[in-house]
Amino acid sequence: MTAPAPTLPPELDAESHSVRAALRSPRRLRTEVLAGLVVALALIPEAISFSIIAGVDPRVGLFASFTMAVTISIVGGRRAMISAATGAVALVIAPLVREHGMDYLIATVLLAGLMQVVLSVLGVAKLMRFIPRSVMVGFVNALAILIFTSQVPYLLGVPWAVYPMVAIGIAIMVFFPRLTRVVPAPLVAIVVLTVAAVALGVQVPTVGDQGALPDSLPTLFLPDVPLTLDTLQIIAPYAFAVALVGLLESLLTAKLVDDVTDTHSNKTREGWGQGVANIVTGFFGGMGGCAMIGQTMINVKVSGARTRISTFLAGVFLLVLVVVLGDIVAIIPMAALVAVMIMVSVGTLDWHSVDPRTLRNMPLSATAIMVVTVVVTVATHNLAYGVISGIIVAVLFFANRVAHFTEVVDVATPDPDTRVYAVKGVLFFASSNDLVYQFDYAGDPHDVVIDLSEAQIFDASTVAALDAIETKYAQRGKNARIIGLNEASTAWHGRLSGKLGAGH
Repeated sequence: MTAPAPTLPPELDAESHSVRAALRSPRRLRTEVLAGLVVALALIPEAISFSIIAGVDPRVGLFASFTMAVTISIVGGRRAMISAATGAVALVIAPLVREHGMDYLIATVLLAGLMQVVLSVLGVAKLMRFIPRSVMVGFVNALAILIFTSQVPYLLGVPWAVYPMVAIGIAIMVFFPRLTRVVPAPLVAIVVLTVAAVALGVQVPTVGDQGALPDSLPTLFLPDVPLTLDTLQIIAPYAFAVALVGLLESLLTAKLVDDVTDTHSNKTREGWGQGVANIVTGFFGGMGGCAMIGQTMINVKVSGARTRISTFLAGVFLLVLVVVLGDIVAIIPMAALVAVMIMVSVGTLDWHSVDPRTLRNMPLSATAIMVVTVVVTVATHNLAYGVISGIIVAVLFFANRVAHFTEVVDVATPDPDTRVYAVKGVLFFASSNDLVYQFDYAGDPHDVVIDLSEAQIFDASTVAALDAIETKYAQRGKNARIIGLNEASTAWHGRLSGKLGAGH
């Protein structure tokens, strides 16, 4: 008799994370709706700030956040993840906006979206498997630091009342969940601090101080640029950078949400979904964007959202808040949103990874990879640079470690005229460079057998090294013979031997 399959708890059941299941559950639907509202409130100052960085009108960033969120909620591969205008994209496009203006920006966003679709269809998401865990930890910790440091300007040169308001907001988010989780604590903090500021007449910076909010809906925007090769040469480098940064941040954020929710997402769909969202955003005059780690953590980790409903409503609420309720939103103290983002940064940091006990037990290479990822990301404010740097350091450590697994052993001397060497390990550029120096060319007899039964050839550098070994023996009138090649190694050796200029 077959035992019944174990029933997964609700938080691990993928079906419980569907839109249909949420619509059938008033409790789940309430969570999704309130999460979307909290995210929308947090998106407003971020979108305005990123617009300023990019050098465009605040409406460009706000409309981009609306269209990105709504579109990705439909076509994306990771449920409950938030996509909107981001700082990374703003930094990339800022020089283009200064030099060429708004029309070239929109053309760039459209091309970037198309590139993301093509790259995703070609399988770029599969490259995620090559990102080591230490890089992921560094990515998360760097995000936490960047989220926190991005709030520092709102704490400098401000009225003294800002500081107790931030402290009260943090206290509410720490202690309110102990009373009830029916209403998200960040939403409570925002409402309480806004009401208190208005009732007491406290003069502190508000959302309205960050920039003008739009008073109309977004409309179709077609860029007025000449369709020439010169235009392509101008926008292509920026578009490619936006596409790569957007894909990298989105796929890494999707993987992070997978870990938080213990569910799997379709990375390929998420990749081309980001491309479609950027194309839609471009046609509505938005600045483009990608996944937002801070708002995603508010949605998933703080508010408990799990479906596409929260993402869709975050975009809808954002538009309603800035267009219809702009006057009310404008009076929200920035201190309330700063408190929310500080708590997000605290929740995002992987505290276990920086625990002294963990660091003592962790290999030095893993710690170095994490630190490099964090330092480069924080220094450049570009997650792509940090992740790429971390991967390069990880590859160097890996290559150095694997290189030492290769050894040459003198295994037999069948007769006075023959000597047999056994080569063991992985043969690639890092290990094969020293291979040529591990043989006794002058002292060996006339016939030398090199047995590769316990080795594997992985690249052309190894074939060149083996050719060089045979050449050195031949120069001394001796015969070197390679045996024991497996099928993959034979393919490398048979195709390239004698064609690589051995010895150079």
